[in-house]
Amino acid sequence: MQNLTDEQLKRQDFVDNGIFDLVKRLTPPTKEIKWDIEMIGDIRDTIQHWLVDRYKITDEMEFYP
Repeated sequence: MQNLTDEQLKRQDFVDNGIFDLVKRLTPPTKEIKWDIEMIGDIRDTIQHWLVDRYKITDEMEFYP
């Protein structure tokens, strides 16, 4: 397995945190959502499908190394 660079790790954190922030914003204010990397991964996969596979806006390594 290849070691990731600091820049790649920062990108992963940026994407995962962005997804979690979005989920928190969409959650009703009376509810609290906890960090769940499985949920974040599922959402990330869907976003990747659209941005990388369908629209070809970026490649996989640039989106989420």
